[in-house]
Amino acid sequence: MIERIWSGKSPLYLLLLPLSWLYGLVSGAIRLCYRLGIKKTWRAPVPVVVVGNLTAGGNGKTPVVIWLVEQLQQRGIRVGVVSRGYGGKSEHYPLLLDQHTTTSQAGDEPVLIYQRTGAAVAVAPRRSEAVKMLVEKIQPQLIITDDGLQHYALWRDKEIVVVDGVRRFGNGWWLPAGPMRERIGRLASVDAVITNGGEPKPGEIAMTLQPSDAVNLLTGERRPVQTLESVVAMAGIGHPPRFFATLQQCGVTPIRTVSLSDHQALNESDVIKFVQPGETLIMTEKDAVKCRLFVSGHTNWWYLPVDAHLAQPQSDELLQSLLALVR
Repeated sequence: MIERIWSGKSPLYLLLLPLSWLYGLVSGAIRLCYRLGIKKTWRAPVPVVVVGNLTAGGNGKTPVVIWLVEQLQQRGIRVGVVSRGYGGKSEHYPLLLDQHTTTSQAGDEPVLIYQRTGAAVAVAPRRSEAVKMLVEKIQPQLIITDDGLQHYALWRDKEIVVVDGVRRFGNGWWLPAGPMRERIGRLASVDAVITNGGEPKPGEIAMTLQPSDAVNLLTGERRPVQTLESVVAMAGIGHPPRFFATLQQCGVTPIRTVSLSDHQALNESDVIKFVQPGETLIMTEKDAVKCRLFVSGHTNWWYLPVDAHLAQPQSDELLQSLLALVR
């Protein structure tokens, strides 16, 4: 229902417009306070790059963060990552992730980024505290914040916005009548726009998410996902249909799909009920980081990693602009 409202296909969004106007008024006032210096912005001693979005829901932001971190690491740059840690609750903040950190402590996306890249990742509701921890512990040359485009308390040297190229901006209204955190005009002030799927607009960087082999959560075995049989697909991301469409493109037609809320907490009993004897469960990598704590004994649980692929030469130009920050 919410997708129909946000897309403009349902007139019910009209009922929510007063709340959207209030949202826009409050968010605009907050941003103006920072621009006028009424509220103070903290500037880190190292360059900060924000990767965010204008809309609620999954746009492919985390794969972009992973791509940026890996590209910079390959060029010898010491990168740190900061996140609010949505969905996690730690006994203390800021929290520097290690191999024992769970998604219940740090949130699923920070754990995924840490496991994929090996970069130092710190989380805190106040991102400046996480930045200060990274500066103290690892002396990074550059920090990337996963989300936080609207977190104006932290100064940013570059802003990158990720756009869902298929859904774009829906009906264009602020939350809750539409999907917008900020209006489309905000794109004029950012440094780069990366468009995930669909047709990029002029000046945008085209991106696709390309899957690799499926990975068994218990054994680490890798195999082509189309060789799995009797597949049940589970996705707890911002836009689950994207994952199911990816499986279809790989030649996999699930016998059943399970859509979960983004960042939804999972336990063993939650997952078991989705799979019948003789069936194989395939999930997103974001779900897999939550299931690793209780995967023991479940040989039929798999996940499908995806990697961001950005079009050249625009992606090369983006990387060069980031490298220039640390020279």
